Amino acid sequence: MHSKSKGIVFIQRILLWAFYFFSGFILYSDKGNLNSFLINFSRIVYPLSIFWLQIRIKKSTNFLPIDTKMTTSQLWFNLLPVIASLLTVIFSLTNAFLFILEKLINS
Repeated sequence: MHSKSKGIVFIQRILLWAFYFFSGFILYSDKGNLNSFLINFSRIVYPLSIFWLQIRIKKSTNFLPIDTKMTTSQLWFNLLPVIASLLTVIFSLTNAFLFILEKLINS
């Protein structure tokens, strides 16, 4: 049963990454459905968010490694990629959902 749950987790991750890559394809190939500032921000940070997420998943560490001994610059160095990546995920997935919804309504 343990191998079955690993297989399900693997399939879920593959589907999630496939949809995230699809949303990036829509983000770069079509005109965005969101505000142009959000689209430009997402286009800039999208490749960085993929690498950042892969590093975090591979290391199996916390997404927010905050410690009480950290300086302010170390705290911001750890927080900014998290915030930018989460915003990029939200914006790119929202853009993909709006794109799909628009195609379904217009067809």
